Amino acid sequence: MPAAAHFSARKAIWGPDVHGKTSLWPTYRKLGIGIYEDALDWSFVATTRPSNPLNPHDPAYLWPADVTQAVAEARRYHIRVALMLTRAPAWANGGRPSQWAPLEASQFADFAIAAARRYPSVHLWMIWGEPNRRGDFEPLAKVRPGAKLTPAQARGPHIYAGLLNAAYHALKSVSRKNLVIGGMTFTGGDIDTEQWIENLVLPDGKPPPLDLYGHNPFSYREPDLANPPSPDGQADFSDLGRLARLVDRYLGRGRRIPLFLSEWTIPTRRDQEFPYWVGQALQAKWIDAAFSIVHHWSQIYALGWIHLYDDPPETYGGLLNSRGMPKPGFYAFEHG
Repeated sequence: MPAAAHFSARKAIWGPDVHGKTSLWPTYRKLGIGIYEDALDWSFVATTRPSNPLNPHDPAYLWPADVTQAVAEARRYHIRVALMLTRAPAWANGGRPSQWAPLEASQFADFAIAAARRYPSVHLWMIWGEPNRRGDFEPLAKVRPGAKLTPAQARGPHIYAGLLNAAYHALKSVSRKNLVIGGMTFTGGDIDTEQWIENLVLPDGKPPPLDLYGHNPFSYREPDLANPPSPDGQADFSDLGRLARLVDRYLGRGRRIPLFLSEWTIPTRRDQEFPYWVGQALQAKWIDAAFSIVHHWSQIYALGWIHLYDDPPETYGGLLNSRGMPKPGFYAFEHG
């Protein structure tokens, strides 16, 4: 196995780990990736209720072969893995679509324990994905940016806080090495990031415990912490200083909480996923700017990229085009 090139424990990338029949692990090694990201969709892993939900060997659990293989390959390449626990099966959420939260947070906690036991080498755990957006998490109200949430509007963040609290204690019960990544917001949202953070409270009024705050800082502009605040309550890469202060104030209660930037990408052509794009040279320039911030600010735990390949017409946010040829951004990420 070749030596790592420009390796950084703070560089992350979302799977998959194969493209067609080709393993992507040598490419991830060339990029200097330190963390591989993937998801465990509870609604697929446990379509029927387990008799013993704490036991990963319960026959109801169907652990995805691709995730199992990726975790094994990551160990071989000395790359850490971050797994996202997300979605809920119909038996747990009252027969609703999978974006609806389970009726009992304890059932999600049981799944978290089973997952941690199934993958004992994994110690980074993300709790749900972009839950401040309807379609990814329900129940959730759409709220005017900057508005104070009513009790009804705050129900979604409160439910998520309960899930995060339950998952945190569950994962720590399996291994104290487990780091729990909560919040998991993105730039916009039906409830903006500030509103979400302010309303992540448990019934006793305290914030839920977490080790890292997860955020996807998709950006319409070059990353620069000196940029003015984004409009309408958005939190892009340039807003991370402001985001960190909010997280520390409301969730850390003055304690410094590192930021886990799970997803970031910059499309180089108009696509179906994002309403913005830049040229390939500018993609590389923005990646350079982002890593300059990451490596000069210790509060960022990791920066994760999503989409290694372009997949037209869905996305042109890859570091490689659809034919596998590197863009300038590939080399910027490699040297980041």
